[in-house]
Amino acid sequence: MSIKNIRLEVMQFLEKNVDSFVEQYLIPVETIWQPSDFLPDSQGENFFEDVKELREIAKELPYDFWVTLVGDTITEEALPTYESWLMDVEGIDQVDQVENGGNGWSKWVKQWTGEENRHGDLLNKYLYLSGRVNMREIEMTTQHLINDGFDIGTGRDPYKNFVYTSFQELATYVSHNRVSQIAKKFGDKKLSKMCKMIAGDEMRHHHAYSEFVNRIFQVDPSEMMLAFQYMMKQKIVMPAHFLRESGQKISSAFEQFSDSAQRIGVYTANDYVDILQKLIDKWEIDKISNLTDEAEKARDYLMKLPARMARISERIVIPKESHIFKWVEPARL
Repeated sequence: MSIKNIRLEVMQFLEKNVDSFVEQYLIPVETIWQPSDFLPDSQGENFFEDVKELREIAKELPYDFWVTLVGDTITEEALPTYESWLMDVEGIDQVDQVENGGNGWSKWVKQWTGEENRHGDLLNKYLYLSGRVNMREIEMTTQHLINDGFDIGTGRDPYKNFVYTSFQELATYVSHNRVSQIAKKFGDKKLSKMCKMIAGDEMRHHHAYSEFVNRIFQVDPSEMMLAFQYMMKQKIVMPAHFLRESGQKISSAFEQFSDSAQRIGVYTANDYVDILQKLIDKWEIDKISNLTDEAEKARDYLMKLPARMARISERIVIPKESHIFKWVEPARL
């Protein structure tokens, strides 16, 4: 049997538990928070006063913070790209009703997308009300990012894709949680709560995708190990790595946004290493048995990788000066 057919067989095996995954890791629409729960009520009598208060508090937040928050927002708003990518993974069908020839995986993807969609909605509305950023420039960057799509190196392989989502969901948790902490430090308790709620979703989704990988390790350990090694060898790229501003080609905008995030400690090279170590521990890579010789070599590589990457991260130098983005004009701050 080919590797592709084995992966399809494993996906079909896991698909029997999709309903339990949805029930355990996702929250019903009527129960979960919505963006309007945290924003000034546009139907309320105190709407304008609440907006004025929001804008006054927002004045205290520094430049790199705004760049990071904008970058996080754009990343969340490029959700159409992420859904279309996941729906094309081997073993996931567009139709989510078995009687119509589909399977349950698309049910997971669609409901995961519905939860994720709230993040960009909330942050976008906050940015708009804050008056601290150039919304048109942000909107053009978002449209460019969706137009450009992305290439995360996974192809249609579900094993590689689930390694990616396990890593990426934990990375977004770290980012949103740190933004929450910084907002609170500067007195913006409402923004802090918004980002904390988003971070909570990301952690829950991380638990789901990492459980999918754990289940695959139980039934196809060698191929799952090789997929994990492949993704870490080529490095996990962020969803917004094709980020660009208006009038520009895909260039260094993501690196400049990343520099801002590192300067204020939102997401750093050390966090990347820490997430890798957390995945190695979570999946108990050192204890997995019945591996082929090739998979054993992959395990050895993975076990040594965090220490190697930690040494490299110590040599990274972050520019002290902030890049001036069109999204955030210093004059507005």
